[in-house]
Amino acid sequence: MSAPPTIRTALVFGTRPEAVKLLGIIRELAADARFAVRVIVTGQHEAMPEEILRPFGIQPDVDLGIMRPNQTLNDILVRAMPALDRLYEAEQPNLVLVQGDTTSAFAAALAAFHRGIPVGHVEAGLRSFDRFHPYPEEANRRMISSVTDLHFAPTPLAAENLVKEGVRRRDIFVTGNTVVDSLLATLEKLRSGAQPGWQKPLRGDGRLVLITLHRREGWQAPGGGVPPLESILSGIRAAAAEYPSVDFVFPVHHNPKVRAPVWRILGESENVQLVDPIPYLPFVDLMARATVILTDSGGIQEEAPTLGVPVLVLRRTTERPEGLAVAGNRLGTSAEDIRDELLRHLQTPRPRPRPDAPAPNPFGDGQANRRVRQAILHFLGLGAPPDEFRGSPVDLLPMVSKETVHE
Repeated sequence: MSAPPTIRTALVFGTRPEAVKLLGIIRELAADARFAVRVIVTGQHEAMPEEILRPFGIQPDVDLGIMRPNQTLNDILVRAMPALDRLYEAEQPNLVLVQGDTTSAFAAALAAFHRGIPVGHVEAGLRSFDRFHPYPEEANRRMISSVTDLHFAPTPLAAENLVKEGVRRRDIFVTGNTVVDSLLATLEKLRSGAQPGWQKPLRGDGRLVLITLHRREGWQAPGGGVPPLESILSGIRAAAAEYPSVDFVFPVHHNPKVRAPVWRILGESENVQLVDPIPYLPFVDLMARATVILTDSGGIQEEAPTLGVPVLVLRRTTERPEGLAVAGNRLGTSAEDIRDELLRHLQTPRPRPRPDAPAPNPFGDGQANRRVRQAILHFLGLGAPPDEFRGSPVDLLPMVSKETVHE
């Protein structure tokens, strides 16, 4: 009997969110003897991807180490592209997998395309229809789509976006979002006691506001206008003063353009804990305990519905409108938006799903990693196509369109 084929698969990423969303795929492919998996980190976020992988026993095979202080987007590209080109030449992967919309993902996909290596794009088809919001992510994901062979769309709406752009439907697989798979695996670790949750004390009355802010358009305002970051922080400060018995926990991004205004505006608020970025497992514990989350993160918009936690998306647009249509998420960046949303949820907290019975989620069902593996095998002529994730039980397409994505 001949040996099974070895599918040399390179998973390339550079940031913490990419690591979270590729974690389960790495494990899924590594468990299949037909795959030879190589985990390659660019170093766009130094050490942060490894912090996600380590609790699950995964060690990167290659770290390109491109991180430099105050690096620009072009700095990332000009360091990542040559390093990836040399790596692809040496290792000759059969497939390169990238996730999402980071500059590392764009560099990895473009370098693979230049060498004629097929590209699989996890979380394909998200669109805000505004190339400056989010920046540079909206442009990155559109450019990645143009060099992608296998489009792993998380939702039917994302698949529809790709079809409208001319991608062949047979090259699109609706998988659900892999972040839901990672979240469910992490919740199981926390429930079993295999990994610790949040350890620092909370001193309030049990209500918790969790905050994350990191996106470039928050402090740079590409395309003109006033960056919203200081307005957002002022709104948080006012809300914390109005609700002194509520805990506000804010893991602050390492970027000095974020850290400086955060500490200046919120550093004296007694019920606001400003902490360094939190490892993923205790962060999930905090999300599960939160009364409401304020964030500009994409992944948190997708995770929170499973936990039954409402989200105020601190942006003017979202490429995840399913959360607005089904999960009750809201958009807003003004101090008034923040106060009104906190008033609504802190006065009448939403009932939580039982820990052993996660809430339905329009972004995924925990089977995305399996579908990605099956889609790759189908692409290579080694199996049938996977079943597709159906998304929300309601038909989202009439409800959510280009016009309703914006505030």
